[in-house]
Amino acid sequence: PTVGAGCRLTGGSWFSYYDATAVTSASSLDIDHMVPLAEAWDSGASDWTSQREAYANDQGAEASLVAVTARSNRSKTDQDPAQWMPPVAEVHCRYVGEWVGTKLRWGLAVDDIELAALKGAAASCPEVTVTYDPAL
Repeated sequence: PTVGAGCRLTGGSWFSYYDATAVTSASSLDIDHMVPLAEAWDSGASDWTSQREAYANDQGAEASLVAVTARSNRSKTDQDPAQWMPPVAEVHCRYVGEWVGTKLRWGLAVDDIELAALKGAAASCPEVTVTYDPAL
């Protein structure tokens, strides 16, 4: 893509891995917080002060902010993996690994229902290794 007037992107293409969709218009994309802001708040971010802005704009980890189709991001809303997984089953392992890595990176808690869903999904993901650099 090239950057035009007013920082408008033209040309190029992006791949939304949640729904295996190639997009040629940047306006068809949303930037998804891997762990949504409301979920982060409920998982410990409510105790933060200066870290909230850093979390919301985290560009220090590739999985923290993900370009995906607006449709898939809006279907996810603020749900955790117990309530929502990407519609493409083949990416569930990647998604679970990136979710866990983001939670660990920021020291966020996991509730019992979320933990059960993560364990259930991870059981079929023997090749996924979770890596992260602590943000806190």
